[in-house]
Amino acid sequence: MSYNHQTNKPDGFEQTRSQNSNRKAYFVGGGIASLAGAAFLIRDGLFSGENIHIFEELKVTGGSLDGAGSANSSYVIRGGRMIEEHYVCTYDLFASIPALTDQTKSVKDEIFEFSQKYVSESRCRLVRDGKKVDVSSFELSEKDRLDLLALLVHSEDSLGAKHIDDWFSPEFFKHNFWLMWATMFAFQPWHSVVELKRYLLRFIQLFPDFNKMSGVWRTPYNQYDSMILPLITWLQKQGVNFLLNAEVTGLDFDLEGGQSVQVIRYACDAEHNTITVAPNDLVFVTLGCMTEGSSLGSMTTPAILNSKEKSGGAWSLWENIAKGRPEFGHPAVFANHIEQTKWQSFTVTLNDPAFFQFIEAFTGNRAGTGGLFT
Repeated sequence: MSYNHQTNKPDGFEQTRSQNSNRKAYFVGGGIASLAGAAFLIRDGLFSGENIHIFEELKVTGGSLDGAGSANSSYVIRGGRMIEEHYVCTYDLFASIPALTDQTKSVKDEIFEFSQKYVSESRCRLVRDGKKVDVSSFELSEKDRLDLLALLVHSEDSLGAKHIDDWFSPEFFKHNFWLMWATMFAFQPWHSVVELKRYLLRFIQLFPDFNKMSGVWRTPYNQYDSMILPLITWLQKQGVNFLLNAEVTGLDFDLEGGQSVQVIRYACDAEHNTITVAPNDLVFVTLGCMTEGSSLGSMTTPAILNSKEKSGGAWSLWENIAKGRPEFGHPAVFANHIEQTKWQSFTVTLNDPAFFQFIEAFTGNRAGTGGLFT
């Protein structure tokens, strides 16, 4: 029952409650960043849930952590997120959120129990020409290893805007290590070498059993049902206000060029509205989104590649607030290279177990225990 997070009141508890009891907080975007932020403001910041407002341009919250449909209508999951034992901040949050399947347990308890019961141990990580590939070796040359070590010790400033293929030799991208790494974390050779460095530092503890994916954990169900829905349910019980179909179109900052938001402009159900932000209120904005502008295809119709202009409000909002304000970053770096950043995923809904049985026989893994195979 670890969702009872604070049993002892910390020093300054009543003072914090008094200071924040009437403050308001506004979150732009209904993804995990905003939902987690709202939960922490209530749990640790002692905000009243009724004073927290979350704007989401879609009809459903959760952002990229999605999952919808049924066995009859077919399921849709745009992407999956792998987790592991050391997601400390994630588990700190979900230790406070009751699981929907058993109110005596937290979402953290549920994830830990599931991952300890169903342990990943891939017996077929890579496939080439219809045959299993021996992945007992990373196949890294001495130069590859030295390049990896050098990357870990170089500062991000010194790496600049280099791509991954600027750092490594062409041979590096043919080896087992790159094939496993790239398919596990969705890397391409032209991606930022700084991002690769960050991932290497974050997940270096997975290296000993990387070829087996033994350190990878999963949620019992898709991440919307296992993480987002319990979190939303808890937030709603705290009185948090969710504004769906509400696209934030602009933010007015203080007239002296500061970074304090004074007015929030948004459109909801074709009506344009404004909210005046008090000096003591808080505004949190999710800039951009990896699933913004996504579209769904079918068995007869391909998914449409939306242009940035037709992809929704996340990118246009970032561009608007970044004009003449370099401190708000450069959205073009992320949004103006569609050919290099687009991706496709498939959700297959089957009516009989034949495919599962074939894959289990081929890989040697029971369904759900092999992680990925490529």
